[in-house]
Formats: sequence, C-alpha cells, structure tokens
Amino acid sequence: MLSTLMFEPDQLERLRRAFAPAEFVHVAPWDDAGIARALEHADVAVITGDLDERYLAAPRLGWVHCDHSGLTRSARPEVFERGLIVTGSAGRSAPALAQHGFYFALALAFDARGLFGMQDAHRWRFIDGYEKKLALWGRTLGIVGYGHTAREMARLGKAFGMRVIVYRRRPAEKAADVDVMLSSDDGDPFGSFLDEADVVMIAAQLTDATRHLFSTGEFARMKNTALVINMARGEIIDQDALIEALRTGEIAGAGLDVATPEPLPPESPLWDFPNVVITPHVTPAVPDRTQRSIDIVVENIRRYRAGEPLLNALTERDVYTPNRRD
Repeated sequence: MLSTLMFEPDQLERLRRAFAPAEFVHVAPWDDAGIARALEHADVAVITGDLDERYLAAPRLGWVHCDHSGLTRSARPEVFERGLIVTGSAGRSAPALAQHGFYFALALAFDARGLFGMQDAHRWRFIDGYEKKLALWGRTLGIVGYGHTAREMARLGKAFGMRVIVYRRRPAEKAADVDVMLSSDDGDPFGSFLDEADVVMIAAQLTDATRHLFSTGEFARMKNTALVINMARGEIIDQDALIEALRTGEIAGAGLDVATPEPLPPESPLWDFPNVVITPHVTPAVPDRTQRSIDIVVENIRRYRAGEPLLNALTERDVYTPNRRD
C-alpha cells in the first residue's frame, strides 16, 4: 500500500502495523516519481489530498483514502466507472466545525462586530437597536445535512435551548437532539422549514443536487430576522442571490467560512456588509485530530479486509460536476 500522509513517525508506525502484512510504502506527497512507482503495485493508497488521474489509472488500486472531510473534488463519475472505493476522514474535526458554526451564530446574534467597534473606540454605550436583539435560547435552528458536523450542531443547538429541525437526504429516525427530521427521500420538499428557522446552518455535501440549493427563492422564504451560516462549500449558496438578500434585508445576516470563489476577491460586496462574518475556510483543530484520522483508517482497514461497507465512502449520489451549467 501507498501512503503520502505527513504524520509523525509513531503515527505512521501505527498505520504500518494496521496494514501488516501488506508492504507499507511511504512517499512524500510532492515526490511524483515515487508515487508513480508505488502506484504500479499498490492495492490501497492513503493520501493527503484528493485523488487525481494517477490514482484513476493505477492498475491494481481498489481503495483510496483521502485524509480530509470534503471529498467534492474526488467525487467524479470516473471513480464509479472504475469501481474504485474512495473514503475520507469526515468526522475528525466535527466538534470544532460545529462550534465554528455557533461562533458565527453568537457573533451575529450579539452583534460582535458592533460591540468590538465600541470597545476599540473606548465607548461604554448601547448600540442603536440593541434592545431588540434576541439570544439563541428559545429560537429555531434549521440544519441542512446530517453528517458528523451536523450531528454536533444539533447537540449544541439543544445545549443552547434551541428547537432543532434537520433536513437531510436519507430518511432516519429522529435523534434525541432533533425535534423535527425531514428527508428529501421521504418526499419532504426542501425549504419547508425555512419560514420557521431563526438560524440556518449548512453542513451538507456539495453535489450536483446541492449546488445553489440556496438561491433567490429560498432567501425569500426565510424570515427577515434569520441568519444563514455556511460551514460546507461555497457553491451550495448562490452567492449573487445571497448578496441581494443581504442588500435588501430579506435576511438579517450571514456567517461564511466558505465562498465562491476561494479566496474571496477583495472587491466582493460581502466584505463590507456589517451583518456578515467571514472566516477564510479555516477552523481551529481539535487536539486529537490526527488520532481521529488514524482511527478512521484503521477501522476501514478491518472493514476492507472483511468485505464490509467502509466509513465515509463516496456513492454515486455524491457526484459533483465542476462548471456544470444549470
């Protein structure tokens, strides 16, 4: 097997032992020649980024694990035509990502930008209209998606005393942290919860089906006091429609860790809205993130050898076609 992971020696040794008795070949991710040689014989590859043509063309490769959570760039039709299993490390940073979502929610609900401005100006006074602001307690949280991060969002929403509505792809029993569970596979129309939600957090995969899931019609359905928070991928939101919704006051604010394109250009109007909080697609890590990645790979080694379904495996419903035209 081939690994391009830049882990510490003891962490790589754990993977080496887990893959034994298979030969474990470690190559730096920038060593193209070494990767090419290893792929002539490798059955499995555990890599730092997304797969590319080299992995699709490898003659013996059956499984590729990409050590990050969002597999949009790897969710290509050729993967399924080739019969390749592709997995990722979704879940390793879920608690931090969910907290990041609530960083946005709290910053917007409490007008952190306005308060910091008062602090910078050494002014002890109320911001105009602040008496009308509402905390998160008692409000409704709508979550789009129900993977690892969304589950942590639901748990935190309950901890903040919120009513939690989830909209997901596949049907599932309602979890303890969820008040209402909606599913597209059950025929629940997307947007049916938007008129109820005070905070909408997006934690879904970017696929052909979710591209521009939020556009003009969706923002029009939301309360003009509602917040939208995107912790997924920029293209799930029609960014032009978001800018217009913010400009006209159709929604009250947005928290964006992702954008289209990335980096967000300096001339984008999003930078200048006082009710928008932006982070550059970066979240503080959980202390054991690498160990969480290793745990996922080790469990998938067991499953791969046993012929069981692998954790975080791509399916044909996950396909995303870049530059697709609507």
